[in-house]
Amino acid sequence: MPELPEVETTRRGLAPHLEGRRITTLTLRRPDLRWPIPAAVRERLPGQRIEAIERRAKYLLMHTTAGSALWHLGMSGVMRVLPGATPPGPHDHVDVGLEDGRVLRFTDPRRFGCLLWQAPGEVHPLLAGLGPEPLSEAFRGETLFSASRGRRGPVKAFLMDQSVVVGVGNIYAAEALFEAGIRPTVPAGSVSRARYERLAAAVKRILGHAIERGGTTLRDFLAPDGLPGYFEQELLVYGREGEACRACGTRLKGQRLGQRATVWCPRCQR
Repeated sequence: MPELPEVETTRRGLAPHLEGRRITTLTLRRPDLRWPIPAAVRERLPGQRIEAIERRAKYLLMHTTAGSALWHLGMSGVMRVLPGATPPGPHDHVDVGLEDGRVLRFTDPRRFGCLLWQAPGEVHPLLAGLGPEPLSEAFRGETLFSASRGRRGPVKAFLMDQSVVVGVGNIYAAEALFEAGIRPTVPAGSVSRARYERLAAAVKRILGHAIERGGTTLRDFLAPDGLPGYFEQELLVYGREGEACRACGTRLKGQRLGQRATVWCPRCQR
């Protein structure tokens, strides 16, 4: 599914078109996506002015004085701002009409996305208990080292734990561990503070670079401007099991960890 850089790419693409605009209409072509769409969305969103579009982990929050619409792209969701007269397709489930005549359209063929509601002053249960943002000052090597003490599970699963740090999905965890020289299968509690410092730095660099490049091209993901991301061609280990390591030439190994494909270099990663 779209990972943090894809969601941040979506946020950056939407913000200039949505922030400061008033919502005039809301069209829900079905009552649910992954979960039922709350009545509060229908009752409170129309007529509100969009104050800001924020990302928290892989969720997008559309803030208004009445509350916040909480969106998730799921596995195949796409959000685009289109002319109001654009005919909807079979998977165009939500239209948010704007005062300038355009619509924010949410398309989700698989319906694993969501549209929920967060009341003012509250934190939605889906956002409660999340760890720090990986690009924030709160996320450091010490953060990982402290949280990992006593953990026996593989370091890759630990890095993907949303209570430890948000938004580091399968692709970027694999790439960051490669850059830091850490084998994904080693117990999280056995990794030293110095190695976690390298890992935190790798997470920040790789996610930041992926955001600038437009995210990673996934099968169903398109940026709001309709263009795919451009990071995929730079992946060093993800999806390359059996191929030669681009750093040392060793054949990359792979296995499944927590039902996720995991690839690493047996020479570069210890």
